[in-house]
Amino acid sequence: MDLLLNPNVAYLVLVVGFLIGILALVAPGTGFLELGALFVLVLAGYAIYNLPVNLWALGVLALGVVPFYFAVRLGPPQRSQRLALLVVSTVLVVAGSLFLFRGEDWRPVVHPLLAFVVSVFITGFLWIAARRSLEAIQLKPVHNPDDLVGQVGETRTPIHQEGSVYIGGEMWSARSTQPIPSGTPVRVIRRDGFILEVEPLPVQQQA
Repeated sequence: MDLLLNPNVAYLVLVVGFLIGILALVAPGTGFLELGALFVLVLAGYAIYNLPVNLWALGVLALGVVPFYFAVRLGPPQRSQRLALLVVSTVLVVAGSLFLFRGEDWRPVVHPLLAFVVSVFITGFLWIAARRSLEAIQLKPVHNPDDLVGQVGETRTPIHQEGSVYIGGEMWSARSTQPIPSGTPVRVIRRDGFILEVEPLPVQQQA
C-alpha cells in the first residue's frame, strides 16, 4: 500500500477511478464497472486520506468544470468560443492536478508532464462523452409509435381480444372490438401502449 502514497500514483488511481465511474454511469447494467469504480476509488480515498491535500487545488479542479460545461453547450457556429473555453478548462484542470497534493514547498508534487497529459486526456474523454450524450438527448426518435395510427397493415393471426398484426414493417400486438380473421387488411384506429387497436379495412379499400 506504500505505493499508493506516491503522489503520482495516487493521482493516477484517482483519475482511473473517476473515469471508470463515468463509464459506469454511461453504460450501466453489468455491475462490473460499478464494482471496479468503487474498488479504485477506495484505493484513491486511502491515498488522499494519508497524503496532504491542497483544498484550494480541489477548488480549482471543480472550477474547471464551469468553462467545460459552457463549451459543451455551445453549437458548431461558436467554434472559437468553444475552443477558448476548453483551453481555460484544461488549464484549470492541469493547475489543480499539479498542486492537488501538498509538498514541503510550493513546487508541484505531481509530475508536470503527467498532470498535463492526463488532464488533456480527461478533457478530451469527457468532451466526447458529453457531446454524445447531448446528441442522444436532442435526437428525435426515428420511429414514433403514434405515427402508426391510421396506417394500414395485415393481421397475421386471428384478432379479437388479442392477436398479431404486421404494420409499418414490424409485428405488433393488436386487438379489435370484433373478431378479425388472419390475413385481413386492417387499419390502426388507436394505440394503447404497445398494443394497437385495429378495425377491418372496408372491402372497397382492400384492392
